[in-house]
Amino acid sequence: MVAYVIAHVEVIDGIAYEEYNQKVSATIAAYGGRSIVRGGATEVLEGEAPGRWVLLEFPSMDRLKAWWDSPEYLPLRALRARTAKSLLVATQGV
Repeated sequence: MVAYVIAHVEVIDGIAYEEYNQKVSATIAAYGGRSIVRGGATEVLEGEAPGRWVLLEFPSMDRLKAWWDSPEYLPLRALRARTAKSLLVATQGV
């Protein structure tokens, strides 16, 4: 069953965050994942949501977690944490 990462990101340091953006896609693809939404135009329908949204799809929760803890992604996680305020959740698809 597919699994998703839903992320809300408020970029703090755009220049440094660009390094993250340039490198993250290859790590996602290496674990069978793909970007569905990646910072495109959004319209808030209810509440407040500044920043950008990201939606990633993986073939399974196991593959998602393998990517999350992978040696390829760990340094990028640290880079993202330094350059943006983020909320990320993993959820099972239907």
